[in-house]
Amino acid sequence: MTACVGCGACCASFRVDFSVLERMDQGGQVPVGLTVDVTTQTCRMRGTDHQPVRCAALTGKLGEQVACGIYEWRPSPCREFAEGSDACLRARYRHGLGPLQANMSRS
Repeated sequence: MTACVGCGACCASFRVDFSVLERMDQGGQVPVGLTVDVTTQTCRMRGTDHQPVRCAALTGKLGEQVACGIYEWRPSPCREFAEGSDACLRARYRHGLGPLQANMSRS
């Protein structure tokens, strides 16, 4: 289990832009209703350009218990986001979660 299931800070901190080719209507897997167009070639996860930021696919309460409603179909920026990375730690601090605990990381 990863710390991500109890965190979700990344889903409430960053804009998530990706190619429209990742959307279902273009042959990808990301549900179209959870995206907004940015350009003809780029789209964004709904909610990640709002203030406060919160991805529309995020369920649960930050820092306690969260889940991605489209985990199997999430876009590439989400797949590539690394638990414990500098960006992860910045997001956690932004939400008052502090550093990852050794016992919470991957097991």
